[in-house]
Amino acid sequence: MNKFGHLTTLPDGPFRFIALDVETAGKTVGGICQIGLCFVSESGDMQTYSVLIDPEEPFEPFNTDLHGISAETVAGAGTFPTVFGALFEILNCHSLVQHSTFDEKALTSACARYGIPMITSHWTNSVLVARQAWPELKGAGGHGLANLKKHLGLKFHHHDAGEDARAAATVVLRAEDTQGTALSHLKINRQLAFQFEDRSRR
Repeated sequence: MNKFGHLTTLPDGPFRFIALDVETAGKTVGGICQIGLCFVSESGDMQTYSVLIDPEEPFEPFNTDLHGISAETVAGAGTFPTVFGALFEILNCHSLVQHSTFDEKALTSACARYGIPMITSHWTNSVLVARQAWPELKGAGGHGLANLKKHLGLKFHHHDAGEDARAAATVVLRAEDTQGTALSHLKINRQLAFQFEDRSRR
């Protein structure tokens, strides 16, 4: 566990979808220093996970002020290839949710930097989901997590990757409730889930 109570080991799936958020250290989009995941079950139960990463680049004061992560915080943490390698399989066989498209871009950039494969999962942007559910927020603070937190009464610590992943997952679930319909593409892929479970038993 960490200060927000996120898991530090991956839960057992399969899941309906996984929300993902990253925090970055400095000037490069791929300088990821934290990955947070929120695993959402078929019934809407949520489990959050977060892991620190040594970005192997300097931390900018602005970024550290935002998320509280510094070179000291990540001392002894794994590098991106190690951490992402351990997450690859579970991420690659689930639909993913991100708030905006920054997280996917950051992962793609980090994979390119280290010459490792990027996941091929389907991504859903919860900003677009929120725009459909709450169009009245356009021009009234917008659909960023900070304004949605206020509008929807969400409780989370902004700029912690695990907390922001949980917020993005909550936005999707609340939007589905508001619109009275589930996003049909966010579902457990039985075939992929079976393959994932099968591999984990080896």
